[in-house]
Amino acid sequence: MKQVYFLILFIFSVGLVRAQKIDSLFFNLYTDSLKKGSWNYINVDAKLSNGSYMPLTSEQLNFKVSNGKLQGNSVWIGWEFTDDSVVVEVSLKKDVSVRKSITIWIKKKDEQLNAPLNDSLLQQINDRPKTPRKKRKN
Repeated sequence: MKQVYFLILFIFSVGLVRAQKIDSLFFNLYTDSLKKGSWNYINVDAKLSNGSYMPLTSEQLNFKVSNGKLQGNSVWIGWEFTDDSVVVEVSLKKDVSVRKSITIWIKKKDEQLNAPLNDSLLQQINDRPKTPRKKRKN
């Protein structure tokens, strides 16, 4: 019985030694601005005490945004949004003293809205003046 007890104690203590403490938080954004009319994922990484990084989700973080709708790690920015930016604040659920905030700007112009549709691209190609092809000499 003592051997089982010591084995369990040893396994538990090894787990505690291997556990890494989160030193700080970093935003690792996929883009430099948020888009209106879509969900924008906010990627947050933790720097661990051993120097490695680990992505975190809303299960480990408390999120707060100055404007917009929050769901998990994502923020919805509606088409009617008038502010220039959104402030995102995160803190660890287990240690709220570990926190970080960032101001993320809102994209002013969406180039995708002005892009031609596939049909109009095909139409543009078909409407080009046709130039006769020269025959090759064999």
